[in-house]
Amino acid sequence: MPTFVMLTRLSPEAVRHPQAYELFERAAMSAIEAECPQVRWLHSWAVLGPHDYLDVFQAPDLESAARVAALVRLAGHAQTEVWGAVEWPAFREMVRTLPEAGQLVAV
Repeated sequence: MPTFVMLTRLSPEAVRHPQAYELFERAAMSAIEAECPQVRWLHSWAVLGPHDYLDVFQAPDLESAARVAALVRLAGHAQTEVWGAVEWPAFREMVRTLPEAGQLVAV
């Protein structure tokens, strides 16, 4: 199943008190479990910088990943970015089969 990385930034209105973070998490995860049961959550981190969270999950396809992002946006009045990801060992194997830069054929 493809892996996706999602960055989330909550709106200031969504987190006016400390308990709001837990409420957001419960609302988002409940919605995802109900609407996207095939999604497998792998990791979640609170991060410093322009985003509040970094999550890693697996979904059967891009449409499912987009659905997860939409549910998170609805649950927390949030902005999300979703990126497809390839684990390093698989990426390393893939690039071993690519042609050298000088061997690329111009079209």
